[in-house]
Amino acid sequence: MSFFDTHAHIYDRRYEEAGTDIRDILARCAASGVTRILIPGDSKESSMAAVAAADGFSGTSGVELFASVGIHPHEAKTYDADVEAYLRECMESREGSKILAIGEIGLDYYYDLSERTVQREVFEKQLMLAYEYDVPFILHERDATGDCLDILRRFHKEGKLRKLPGVCHCCSCSPEASQELIKMGFFIGFDGPLTFKNNKKTPEVLRGTPLDRIVIETDSPYLTPEPNRGSVNEPCHVPYVCMKIAEIKGISLEEAARITYDNGNELYNIS
Repeated sequence: MSFFDTHAHIYDRRYEEAGTDIRDILARCAASGVTRILIPGDSKESSMAAVAAADGFSGTSGVELFASVGIHPHEAKTYDADVEAYLRECMESREGSKILAIGEIGLDYYYDLSERTVQREVFEKQLMLAYEYDVPFILHERDATGDCLDILRRFHKEGKLRKLPGVCHCCSCSPEASQELIKMGFFIGFDGPLTFKNNKKTPEVLRGTPLDRIVIETDSPYLTPEPNRGSVNEPCHVPYVCMKIAEIKGISLEEAARITYDNGNELYNIS
């Protein structure tokens, strides 16, 4: 039984502050059955770190690592010609590399760390890169569902979204909005909050999500699932998310692991 953590920031400074080595993280992954991890970027610097981690440590303890590059809405204010040139360079040289996607990109009106007009502009620029280079993207959306869907609807209507556009990472939108994303071809990413006892919305979203559109994530080092909530999250905890999916969907853990692993491979076009 193998698990694919499709979103884990294992280069994050919190691991360094805790004295945790990436080799130790990957050893714990292997012991938990986690054999594939996608490391997302959210700034130019973190994208470079994600690529370096995937290139330098893939295969350690038998865990395959992949990367994505992109500018998070928090960092939208940093997007300039130099950043775009870097993203294009990554896309143009991705053949044979570990880079599989653009992301994470989107809108975040909860913190508003970049102005909303700037967030929308940068989101659209990166959507165009994903379309131009025919790669999936990792969508981050928080408290911005209306604007996010408006942009995606327009791109979809104009034929500028792939058949499988990408994944709504750590989906926090309503069941109705998630259904619209699914109809556009998106996968839905589920993380630790699915396991939280007082979370009612995410299980409802899961119930309405077809099995062939579900992927599992940790968003490490954040969003640690029960029963380890409160500690620094690691990809080795993603089986707890899969267990909750199996429980809610009424299937075995083995089946949930197989389905979500296959879905992760389909999302990122991994053979």
